[in-house]
Amino acid sequence: MADSSFDVVSKIDRQEVDNALNQTVKEVGHRFDFKGTGASISWSGQKDIEIKANSEERANAVLDVFKEKIVKRNLSLKILDAGEPKLSGKEYRLMVSLKEGIDQENAKKISKLIRDEGPKGVKAQIQGEELRVSSKKKDDLQQVISLLKGKDLDIALQFVNYR
Repeated sequence: MADSSFDVVSKIDRQEVDNALNQTVKEVGHRFDFKGTGASISWSGQKDIEIKANSEERANAVLDVFKEKIVKRNLSLKILDAGEPKLSGKEYRLMVSLKEGIDQENAKKISKLIRDEGPKGVKAQIQGEELRVSSKKKDDLQQVISLLKGKDLDIALQFVNYR
């Protein structure tokens, strides 16, 4: 019998992030506490979001609104890597980058976790920015998924190609 397998990936639904960003732009434009603060949020390249405001508190408030919209769209906050607001001229700028893909360090950590705490006979292979987990028993794969969901890793994980 052939091995069953699934892939562990860390992907971002860019359309959902874009929708959350657009909702944040609307809310910042309409809310009274953002009037006259020069608060704005926009894309800055492919994987970065830039927040501008006239104070550090307003920049963080815009970030909080954005995080709220991200959560409402069933995305994990682990995809966001927010910096600190920095003074640039008369306004504060806060850069937020999106984390996508599993880097080598995290892939090795997940692979070791599966080897140490997972069921016997489960193999994990690193394939670029994803991890292929295979086993003869589908029940073992279900246990690995539960194990990974239960651990607090610093990246958002999805489980795809389950066969």
